[in-house]
Amino acid sequence: MRRLNRQYDLDWIRVAATVAVFVFHCTMFANAFPWHVKNNELNSGWVFSLSLLLSTWLMPIFFAISGISVRYALERKTVRNYITERLTRLGIPLLLGIWILSPPQVYIERISYEQFNGSFLDFIPHYVDGLYLGIGGSGNFAFVGLHLWYLLVLLVFSILTLPLFRFIQHLTIKPVYYYFLPIPLVLLSTINIVDLGSWDIFFYVVIFIYGYYFFHGNVFQTMIQKTFWIHLLIGVSTSIIYTSWFIINIPEVGTTAFYLFKSIRGLSCWSSLITIFYLGHRYLRRSNHTLAYTSEAAMPVYILHQPVIVIIGFFIKDLSWSVEWKLTFLFATCFSLVLLLYHVLIRPFNVMRFLFGLKQKPSIHKGLPVKETSR
Repeated sequence: MRRLNRQYDLDWIRVAATVAVFVFHCTMFANAFPWHVKNNELNSGWVFSLSLLLSTWLMPIFFAISGISVRYALERKTVRNYITERLTRLGIPLLLGIWILSPPQVYIERISYEQFNGSFLDFIPHYVDGLYLGIGGSGNFAFVGLHLWYLLVLLVFSILTLPLFRFIQHLTIKPVYYYFLPIPLVLLSTINIVDLGSWDIFFYVVIFIYGYYFFHGNVFQTMIQKTFWIHLLIGVSTSIIYTSWFIINIPEVGTTAFYLFKSIRGLSCWSSLITIFYLGHRYLRRSNHTLAYTSEAAMPVYILHQPVIVIIGFFIKDLSWSVEWKLTFLFATCFSLVLLLYHVLIRPFNVMRFLFGLKQKPSIHKGLPVKETSR
């Protein structure tokens, strides 16, 4: 098979998106949306607007990049090795999240919403009481790992779409196809069958398939170069319209205005993705030591960031600081702590690397000549 050249711009985008997720969950601490722990003062202005703007493209960009990554993986791995790697590098961190990282978050949510009274040790036996289905619900067992639902959905997508990918991988991509790609996304943006991260699961699967089949190669690069300014204009304008409309008044579900409102968000997501891919390809095509370090750190940072934010947020929520100062402190403290945990406790040790979905660190003795001993 022809080996695709590695696109360092995708690594940079993944790192930037991971930092954006960190920022997004910090804003959830102080915006008007329900979350595991809330500040004693909420902000319906810039914090709320930032949350809305990030949510239009944040998780879709992860699924798009994941689809591209699957194409790379299937270029160099057998199907058996591909499935084994997916089960290991996604499934193990997911189990870690379900059984180790989720219980403290659910506990903090329960005491924050006055649904439980007692210590964390008292709560542990109750963690398996009912399925956790949403903020403020009655079930405790976070079977999708809370924010790690992405790993579960990606694992399912990676396996279920495999026959389709094997079938379409050699089909010719014609430029005219790209003009029709936004249509399914705009239509799917109006439905809400299984809501995950503010988008429906079927929206994600289409983005994932687009990543595998469309978001690579010369045809795609030519398309985004020719249409960049159009997509930038559409992305900015639709994001402003969607955010403003959301803040002023969300249309009633089922009305024509509601479907227009949702369609504008879908179009905003599509144009934002194209804009991000263009800027990445234009300016971020080289690797360096920073990328090598942060690209590997992205997965552990994603896994650890929310539990740390929830825990630190719980201890500062009732302080008399301003919202701006709390969010600054929350981001700086949590980001530093997560990077420290990665650098000191995860990066050097193969057992921890395995638990957090990283490749094993090669032995320092690998490849060195063995000295002959005298007889």
